[in-house]
Amino acid sequence: MPPIHYYADLHIHSHYSRATSPSCTPESVFRWAQLKGVGVCGTGDCTSGKVCVVEADGKVSWEQKAPNCNDLWIQPGGSILFSTGHGAKEVAKDGKVLFEYKSTAEIYAVQRLANGNTFVGECTTGRLLELAPNGSVVKEVRLLPADKPGGHAYIRNVRVLKNGNFLVAHYGGRYVAEYAPDGSVVWTFKTPGGPHSVARLANGNTLIACGGNGTPCLIEVTPEGKTVWQLSNQDLPGAPLKFLTGFHKLPNGNVLLSNWVGHGKFGTAPHLLEVTPDKRVVWSFNDHATFKTVATVQVFGDGDAPLSGEGVH
Repeated sequence: MPPIHYYADLHIHSHYSRATSPSCTPESVFRWAQLKGVGVCGTGDCTSGKVCVVEADGKVSWEQKAPNCNDLWIQPGGSILFSTGHGAKEVAKDGKVLFEYKSTAEIYAVQRLANGNTFVGECTTGRLLELAPNGSVVKEVRLLPADKPGGHAYIRNVRVLKNGNFLVAHYGGRYVAEYAPDGSVVWTFKTPGGPHSVARLANGNTLIACGGNGTPCLIEVTPEGKTVWQLSNQDLPGAPLKFLTGFHKLPNGNVLLSNWVGHGKFGTAPHLLEVTPDKRVVWSFNDHATFKTVATVQVFGDGDAPLSGEGVH
């Protein structure tokens, strides 16, 4: 792959943590990455979580605390919009906070809208919110009654579609649903595992990454509910897929997967895999001496813009 930037949520232990080498310092991490031929590395304390920019030479050029980030986007000017576990934040290159929303609810999804407002999906309350630049609620769609919380596993990733509908990954229920702006259901698909991330493709199909709670896989389904492409451990030597949390569809037609290896699976599989349409792994990132888990990733080319192409993320 050519030299690129990665914006990623990297969960690892620092050298101050228990059962961790005292040599797990930025300098040591960079030195060993060079020896191993790894072009991406970073550092952070998994007890707090961080969003990092990791350069091709292995240096972390930018980082922000994010206790539980599962979604992030680069914005014009190089600022980063990301979820924080119980909110969302946009931070500029110089560290200035440009936008912030805090909530008591768990939040796994964030998205900047075309009108300049920001969308967040609240997991535990089931609220889909459009927020003004000052963080105030402009629009609210409730998928649940106010007195009936959805719990920790109700929602993961959500995407606002071009038609104004919402594409929602219902992790605990093991299904994806599309909702109209009034909250009515217009489409559903039962998934083989708990869906963590979803996106609508240009051809009208839906791409779904499934984590735990069933079979870890990436599937493409038609509006009629037919699965036209699926990637699972049956297709890959060594069964490397543990918990698929996200993806970035690259301009070459391949898909970059974030393969979360938490839940007792630390060190058992690559953090990232680039897979071709014919299901060949052409690149992977695997450095468990440095990283514990990678929850989400987005790839960028030169400057402050993502790689071109469909760019589904």
